[in-house]
Amino acid sequence: MSRWVLHVDLDQFIAAVEVLRHPELRGLPVVVGGDGDPTKRGVVSTASYEARRYGVGSGMPLRTAARRCPDAVFLPVDRAAYEAVSDEVMRTLKEFGVVEVLGWDEAFVAADDTSDLGDTARRIQQRVRESTELDCSVGIGQNKLQAKLATGYGKPAGVFRLTGDTWFEVLGDQPTDALWGIGAKTARRLADIGIHTVRELAAADPDVVAARMGPTIGPWLVRIGQGRASSRVTDSPYVVRSRSRETTFQQNISDWDEVRREVVTLAHRVVDDVVAEGRPVIRVVVKVRFAPFFTQTHGHALDSATSDAAPIERAALAALDMFTDRRPVRLLGVRAEFAT
Repeated sequence: MSRWVLHVDLDQFIAAVEVLRHPELRGLPVVVGGDGDPTKRGVVSTASYEARRYGVGSGMPLRTAARRCPDAVFLPVDRAAYEAVSDEVMRTLKEFGVVEVLGWDEAFVAADDTSDLGDTARRIQQRVRESTELDCSVGIGQNKLQAKLATGYGKPAGVFRLTGDTWFEVLGDQPTDALWGIGAKTARRLADIGIHTVRELAAADPDVVAARMGPTIGPWLVRIGQGRASSRVTDSPYVVRSRSRETTFQQNISDWDEVRREVVTLAHRVVDDVVAEGRPVIRVVVKVRFAPFFTQTHGHALDSATSDAAPIERAALAALDMFTDRRPVRLLGVRAEFAT
């Protein structure tokens, strides 16, 4: 039996939850991020469609969002509220089959070719709306990659089908970073070897791409350029691969001795999380966001897997020492990656 995959994505999820809680905000530009104060440092978690028309997007500094959309309503992040609504959405999706949760606002649902997939997608939208009052978009594909990308063409609140037969018609002339799994950095490296579009990536020699991108990543990139990926949807609980902590400073830190002290503090907070997780760490990554808004990361591998504070702290400081730039710092983060 042929398997199909549905990808369900809640439209403007966090902003939509806030509008449900505050109906008076419907139709207004809403921005959620930080503690809701755009005069402070922080980033946008999500923006309503009304705010996006002004160029406000996720990951943008709140101050930039306020400049672009001065009439926006800014709200603080309320994680517990979003998790509660997300749990209700996922329970609803399980009425339709095996569900693989990707995050608060999206999941894959397994389907088969005996069903009317368009009808199934519309029934999912109806049930989600009945249970939560939220709208969602549904992508239909022969594998996860196709379904995930299809959803973007269905937004907002629509249904879109993407298959091997329509893959190049829809995506062939798109840049490579239009594909799920390819970011701007990878796209630039592909461009260095003359690969700019999805069609060019699909036609590329895997050995040539492997020489540039590595023996595992190279052939994988060619496969996703061809629209090939797994169609297996699993409901196995997601196992986190790391634990991290970060801090945004309201005033830049110029003294790198103070930066080191802050990294040590973050490392010990991460250790507390690691101990609670009960899994050893094999690598530590430090993130530094320099003023005004340039981010770099460096990682340091441990000699052996451990959850002890001392080696994790040493690894964090070793990663920090890999930064040669000593510009003022606005954000620091420490991430501990688990051995398994």
